[in-house]
Amino acid sequence: MSYDLSVRDLSIAFGDGRKEKSVVNQISFDLQQGRRLAIVGESGSGKSITAMSILGLLPETAQIHGQILWNGSNLLALSNEKIRQIRGREVAMVFQEPMTALNPLFTIGNQIAEAVAIHEVNWSKAQCLERALQMLEKVRLPDAKNKLKVYPHQLSGGQRQRVMIAMALSTKPKLLIADEPTTALDVNLRQQILDLILDLQKDPEGEGMSVLLITHDLHLVKKFAQDVAVMYQGKIVERGTLQEIFENPQLPYTQTLINSRPENKLLPIVPLATELLKVDHLSVSYPIPRGGWDQFKKVFRPTDFKHVLSDVSFDLKQGETIGIIGESGSGKTTLGMALLGLSPGIFSKVEGSVEVFGNPWLSLSDRQRRPLRAKVQVIFQDPFGSLSPRLSVGEIIGEGLSVHFKNLTPLQIEQMVTDVLIEVGLDKSSAERYPHEFSGGQRQRIAIARALILKPEILILDEPTSALDVTIQKQVLALLTDLQHKFNLAYVLITHDISVVQAMSHRLMVLQNGAVVEQGDTQTLISNPAHPYTKNLINAAF
Repeated sequence: MSYDLSVRDLSIAFGDGRKEKSVVNQISFDLQQGRRLAIVGESGSGKSITAMSILGLLPETAQIHGQILWNGSNLLALSNEKIRQIRGREVAMVFQEPMTALNPLFTIGNQIAEAVAIHEVNWSKAQCLERALQMLEKVRLPDAKNKLKVYPHQLSGGQRQRVMIAMALSTKPKLLIADEPTTALDVNLRQQILDLILDLQKDPEGEGMSVLLITHDLHLVKKFAQDVAVMYQGKIVERGTLQEIFENPQLPYTQTLINSRPENKLLPIVPLATELLKVDHLSVSYPIPRGGWDQFKKVFRPTDFKHVLSDVSFDLKQGETIGIIGESGSGKTTLGMALLGLSPGIFSKVEGSVEVFGNPWLSLSDRQRRPLRAKVQVIFQDPFGSLSPRLSVGEIIGEGLSVHFKNLTPLQIEQMVTDVLIEVGLDKSSAERYPHEFSGGQRQRIAIARALILKPEILILDEPTSALDVTIQKQVLALLTDLQHKFNLAYVLITHDISVVQAMSHRLMVLQNGAVVEQGDTQTLISNPAHPYTKNLINAAF
């Protein structure tokens, strides 16, 4: 029996017939059994919609035409019951964000066992749990037996993605659809997940399994795929083998995708530039949830602590960018929160000093910090999650002005919002719209405008482009560079993307397990890393 996938003239539109929006337009491709095909393209090109249509997961409002042939049967013509038998058993999917794909109320073991039980109706619960344990061991999850009893929030991002892969492969599918499986992971974890899928494909149980990879990460495609299809505005505009697409792309769009690497446009730092930020021996410890009862606060007071940052020191001058890289859990985001003066939680310990514009940041009260907060702003990783869906873009951008500049009139605020929208490349009418009406790249521009309107001197950039495709990423990074040149801004750039820090950072600091293992000039450090951990990060990236 041959488990080949053949998509013929597939078109997908949403609407009620009177007003339809076409998102996929007559695409065709083949995926032979045992092969790895990557569908690449920008956000909104129709990649994920195509993948969801194969599994029959599109909403009822979707108008679908064409054929999706699997093992000789047209999936679009099958009943819901027949599709359910194929979904999970023969065709499985790994989603982009495992934290939202996994149920927070059930243990890892029960969730995998449930997936097995749906298709192995004669198995006992013990047999299903045993299969769950086998799969966790197969995906090399440390301490797999104990991990059966934990909940999703108790695992790291890389561990959650391993759980998703274990769940998907627990029923021995013949086709694995991986939708942006490594987007939120650092370079080492990304490489581990790729290697894991390749190893499982070679495993006797997975022999003959095909993989359909949905991604905007061309570096990932180059390391993983055998065949490539390029999507643009709902159409497959080019397809071929990996070598054909990367070595001899025919269309300008494909060439643009392949060449969409961040450009280095750094200006040299003025020797006598003002020091804005000085971090000296900063350490942060989180409490381990056990200890004695605190009668006064009515909580358990911890007796043990976990060090998440240890003895971190650096400075930052006007117009300078320092890049912070490291694996998930290395302490990058904790460092960013400490620089913002955000409390890590009750009973947490913060030691050392952070001076912002010469002020002892950690010892200031909230009231004393408030006048300075306008000068230290943050841009988060997820532009959709950080923007209120209930406020218009104009209200979101102008909200900070009402806190820090209370004497401004509504007319003045409106004009400042208009000016900053134009500054970040959006038009005036954007102020009246809501976040869900914008693309990912546009939402990140809105987040930048919200920070920029307060006239900051320091911006904390926490993975500012990791959720964006390569062409939009390049545009946002170019915008940040232009704004830095124009306003002499200082950036703390937190990322796991080596190409981003190479293009954006004057200096680079490498964190491992909360400690600085290496720091120095970015180009020098990337060209000649001294520490083995840094070498591994760079090798995984290139």
